[in-house]
Amino acid sequence: MAELNPVVVCLSRSGQATALCIASAIGAPVHGREGRCDRADAYFPNALDHIRMLFQAGHPVIGVCAAGILVRAVAPVLADKRLEPPVIAVPDDGSAVVPLLGGHHGANRLAKQIAEVLGRQAAITTAGDVALGVALDEPPAGWRLKNPEDAKSVMMAMLSGEKPIIEGENIWNLESGDGPVRLVTSEAPADAGADALVYHPQRFALGLGCARGCDVSEMWDLVRGALAKASIAAEAVACVTSLDLKADEPAMIETARRLGVPYRLFDAVTLEAEASRLANPSDVVFAEVGCHGVSEGAALAAAGSDAVLVVEKAKTANATCAVARAPDVITEMAGRSRGKLAIVGIGPGQHSWRTPEASQLIAQSEELVGYGLYIDLLGPLATGKTRSDFPLGGEEDRCRYALEQAGKGKNVALICSGDAGIYAMGALVFELLDRDADALGVSDAAKRVEVVSTPGVSALQGAAARAGAPLGHDFCAISLSDLLTPREDILKRLKAAAEGDFVIAFYNPVSMRRRTLLAEARDILLQHRPADTPVMLASSLGRPEEFVRYRKLSELEVDEVDMLTVVLVGSSHSKLAELGEGPRMYTPRGYARKIDGDLAK
Repeated sequence: MAELNPVVVCLSRSGQATALCIASAIGAPVHGREGRCDRADAYFPNALDHIRMLFQAGHPVIGVCAAGILVRAVAPVLADKRLEPPVIAVPDDGSAVVPLLGGHHGANRLAKQIAEVLGRQAAITTAGDVALGVALDEPPAGWRLKNPEDAKSVMMAMLSGEKPIIEGENIWNLESGDGPVRLVTSEAPADAGADALVYHPQRFALGLGCARGCDVSEMWDLVRGALAKASIAAEAVACVTSLDLKADEPAMIETARRLGVPYRLFDAVTLEAEASRLANPSDVVFAEVGCHGVSEGAALAAAGSDAVLVVEKAKTANATCAVARAPDVITEMAGRSRGKLAIVGIGPGQHSWRTPEASQLIAQSEELVGYGLYIDLLGPLATGKTRSDFPLGGEEDRCRYALEQAGKGKNVALICSGDAGIYAMGALVFELLDRDADALGVSDAAKRVEVVSTPGVSALQGAAARAGAPLGHDFCAISLSDLLTPREDILKRLKAAAEGDFVIAFYNPVSMRRRTLLAEARDILLQHRPADTPVMLASSLGRPEEFVRYRKLSELEVDEVDMLTVVLVGSSHSKLAELGEGPRMYTPRGYARKIDGDLAK
């Protein structure tokens, strides 16, 4: 998961000055408790829920509050310390800075930074930092630890008083000794083991070129061979880079993934500016893509103006690669990313129904695109992000805009309610990508972006959960909007669902102008199931104004339903039972018949 910016959480006015001081120093937003803070970038109603949501989204959390509040908030969702973001507690008066989680993943470093701002001492408790002043599994920026799994055993030896043998650069400023463990720094591949930690400086940029559809194994074998021949460790590569026309090339994307580094892109003009430094300029390549070299040019552009080619263009039948070495480690990436569009379903509304993955994709995005109401429902998670609101009816415009923004290299989240793949924007995004440009599709750049979809709680799932279990047996969903679907097709599907005795979830049941299809659906269903078939009407699910009620099918009135209502119609077997907590609607699957049959045997 991409590293996200910290969020300072403040729970009371007494902590505001401390929170604002920290936020100003580290460039972070302040999220304040509603009614208790009056100077914040965003506000939230419930501290535990909000802190947990930020943590699950991947944000480092700096809580200006009691440490126990932070502990109670994140404890239920702790899972993997290698992936979890830092959590730091600071009391209202700023008298202490306590990293609670993620000490070796940025928390200790961030805590020291905050402590310096406040004029305090960070309460570091991790053994390595306390005894040695370093965390061996968190190397300096631009350095990569080859074997983090051995850090614990090496650290334990050093905590026992053994001084390590230091081979290469002393990036830790530790005293070298003759102990049983080694700290090794090397650009070349180096042997590791339980008694050694190997650190590689990421000074190398790997430039790639290939024919369209190049086989992944052909590219990977070329890269591994070139690195081995030049004695460059794979972990010393800082990035994979190429021409922007290759943004969606599977072989390059997979090579970057296997190396665990960013995939960066340059346009032809930028690569052509490197022409004088190329070892193998090609007029053929220039005629085809507008620059005299892709792999060499991309490597040099990524590594900087003082870089040198250490691997000139190597090639196979369909692939080329080159490597440039920068004079120092590469920590700022030149070029642009491939661009990403996340199609995100946020559920019916309340954040507790939003999946952690959805929150992560939203948090990682630079720009939010969607119907304004849906973006508003994100609350503080949308704070500080560029947002582009589109009205109802502007669905194609909003999807096209989101794709084109991603085509510029941005990370964009397209926000939908419910599940984005159920009567929402998911299908339209893929339809636009599938269209030809002359058929009102999208640009070639937009077609090359990464597109990911994440599931959300659909309206029918939310309604069913509130009701009990009406979808316990076969069911279907039908949209009653005839704006995009011919009325004849809707009626045909209604009759088929009625004859099949499915439980039916009606989406888009009515609008200001569409008032007849729901009544027609009721009348069609009454021809095939009892008049007292239970019907659930669920409006504004998951929001403060949520309203749930039940009717008999014969008593279903159109005027009770609006655009924010989901209508669940039971099958002939569905029941509405009066239980201790009120009415519960369910559809039995047939277990009673199975039990009776088993008893009869």
